Amino acid sequence: MELITNLKAFFLKKLTYKIPVNFELKDTGTILFMRYDRIGDMIISTPVFRELKLAYPKISISVLASKFNSEILRNNPYVDDVIINNKNSLIGDLKSLILLRKNKFDVCIEFDHSVVPHAIIRLKIIKPKYIISIYKDGRYGVNGSDLRLYNFFTENKKNMHLRDKWLETLIPFNILPKSKKYDIFYSPIQNKNAKFFLKKYSGKLLIGINLEGMVKGKKIELIELEKICKQLYLFYNNIQIIVLSSPEKNLYISNKIQKMNLNFVSTSYTTDTILDVAALIDKLDLIITPDTSIVHIASAYNKPLVSIHEDNRDSYKLFAPTSKLNRTVFSKSKNSLKGFSVDLLIRYCCELINIIK
Repeated sequence: MELITNLKAFFLKKLTYKIPVNFELKDTGTILFMRYDRIGDMIISTPVFRELKLAYPKISISVLASKFNSEILRNNPYVDDVIINNKNSLIGDLKSLILLRKNKFDVCIEFDHSVVPHAIIRLKIIKPKYIISIYKDGRYGVNGSDLRLYNFFTENKKNMHLRDKWLETLIPFNILPKSKKYDIFYSPIQNKNAKFFLKKYSGKLLIGINLEGMVKGKKIELIELEKICKQLYLFYNNIQIIVLSSPEKNLYISNKIQKMNLNFVSTSYTTDTILDVAALIDKLDLIITPDTSIVHIASAYNKPLVSIHEDNRDSYKLFAPTSKLNRTVFSKSKNSLKGFSVDLLIRYCCELINIIK
């Protein structure tokens, strides 16, 4: 086992060798960000794009995004180009990576916080002049600082939100962020659709409940949903609860809710894209969610929210809500939401409702 680890370390160091390039950051004209992962990660990266563009408006910003998270950048005025990539399909992405190499990017900013071979291979193919990354944890016995491919690493700071860790990649440009808010820009049509749907609930306190996220085990079960809805109604009867779910589960959830026979609970209209969801969330009064992507969308619009998180405080610190009014219920499990307290969730909801009322 030790021999295999040593061999991996040897090849990793060889792979990341780079002949030094004479380049000054003040001459930067083009930057590529590598962010081809989850929706939530893209949302909390958006302050980086904005603060860089505002400080250096002439720099062209491109983002290597995934099919799933690229929608977050639609209508974003601080990003000039979005290229779709697939984290687990290097061969399928080879053509686009070679085209990116031809662009001869001045700088690439890579957000991975550990030594990741698929990111390193992409960087080798794209071949930017200067590479910036956050502090990298060691892997295969190799520290990030051992990899000569990278020109700058941020400092290793504990208990820091990932948003702030990623903003520190702008340190080489001497940028002090003026704002850390997230950017999500839905369209006028999406805005109109959300307003039209909610018009029939005028005068009611609107509560959105997101049932689950993409990570397995992070979900509110239907029996828990019914209990939450009934208890909220006992405290506040002038409410309308909107249940958010993925398009493919919308019919199933709708049928389940009808069987609950609660006239103050309904499913949302079909939200085909994450920006459809964002337009709706922006018009609700309170959000309840077990999914960090929805947490970050709610935070983008500074919405009061109650999140449900597994019993992992280190993970929570990285992705914590940034809304001014927020509460979090922790489950009893480190790997799932099993055992979270519905009673505590209701108490937190009531606290926030009393404030916003």
